[in-house]
Amino acid sequence: GDILDNYLRTDGVWILTQNKQFYKTNNEEECAEKCEAERNFNCRAFLFTRKVLQCLTLAETTKTALTFSGTDAVLYEKKIYLLQCKKGIGMDYRGSEAKTQKGVPCQKWAEKSPHQPNYTPEKHPNAGLEENYCRNPDGDVKGPWCYTTDPATRFDYCNIPELECMQCNGEDYHGEVSRTQSGLECQLWDAQEPHMHGFTPKHFPEKDLKMNYCRNPDGDLRPWCFTTSPNKRWEYCNIPSCTAHPPASGLGSQCLSEKGEDYRGRVAITESGNACQHWNTQFPHRHGWIPDRYPCKGLEENYCRNPDGEKRPWCYTVNISTRWEYCAIPSCDGTPQGTAGMSNVPAEVPLSEECYRGKGQSYRGTTSITVSGKKCQAWNSMSPHRHEKTPDRFPNADLRENYCRNPDGDNSPWCFTTDPSVTWEYCNLKRCDDYIHE
Repeated sequence: GDILDNYLRTDGVWILTQNKQFYKTNNEEECAEKCEAERNFNCRAFLFTRKVLQCLTLAETTKTALTFSGTDAVLYEKKIYLLQCKKGIGMDYRGSEAKTQKGVPCQKWAEKSPHQPNYTPEKHPNAGLEENYCRNPDGDVKGPWCYTTDPATRFDYCNIPELECMQCNGEDYHGEVSRTQSGLECQLWDAQEPHMHGFTPKHFPEKDLKMNYCRNPDGDLRPWCFTTSPNKRWEYCNIPSCTAHPPASGLGSQCLSEKGEDYRGRVAITESGNACQHWNTQFPHRHGWIPDRYPCKGLEENYCRNPDGEKRPWCYTVNISTRWEYCAIPSCDGTPQGTAGMSNVPAEVPLSEECYRGKGQSYRGTTSITVSGKKCQAWNSMSPHRHEKTPDRFPNADLRENYCRNPDGDNSPWCFTTDPSVTWEYCNLKRCDDYIHE
């Protein structure tokens, strides 16, 4: 590819630095070649002035040097020196992290105390062994490391985040990818054009819906976004999985705290005594919580879990007439097992309720996914499907955003889908009525 692809361009910026070399070149590409060939120092950036065709190779970037305005100047910085994260095992990591994962400052690579180094700038001139920055000169599979300033610890690994990759299903992805897997630009989350939707930063302040960056606010398989193409409502983004799962917090909780999303105990029976169905089987109940698809939800064996943010851990049951039920998990604070459960559920469904009673005409939750995983079309939108189920025609049905509702007395909550080939589907909601135990 183009030599300039490895650089980030900024117009009208000048860098003030001691280490620089002047060259006469005809264009930016020739200046980039001078930077690549620079032997007086490690060239991290270059400046090119259009009028006098002057090229300055620089040892610093805007991360480490003073900048000021220069109307005729174009600054090109090597992207590798701007990243504070690693790709793969981080052999090309050139960031400025200089302490170990335990917080111990790193020893400078050129120094011999407190440890005599095997890897030095002289022996490995292309490994970026500058100052005391974490590096991976030997291709260690655990990533960048450094000699430490602790005489008792020769070396340790550094805690460098992965480059634009996602852990698990990307629920905590906070990167800046803003194009879909087919190359479409993402729509801003706080915009309603070309697609109306309910995933706004105002409604989901905890989901980091910044700019038009790919996110996974609804527990989908991976990050996605609405697109700027009127013909494609949404699409997944192509974000690779990180090489390792996030560090496990112990073995997970063996008792119930809050909603029990971190519960990793071995209870495998529901509170009414039904045995749980194994997560990796589809009988007697077909479902989408497949362990391989959700590697961080703890879907082992047939143990009770809470992968979807329910009120507490649950499971599908082996009873063909009972799809799912909550489990009786001992509370971490010592309250009796299960007794604070379903018997105290109020008659009306609270706003956060994600199950429905009867036919779901009173359902007012925020689920907007169908049984087959399709996203719902907004009720006040006529795209991709024209319809008559509008908020003004059904003022008492709470047809907000694209939330699942049952305005017409169907069997359960439903919605029009964003798939042009499927007009409507029932929603991916559980029924609560069967699980109230007097």
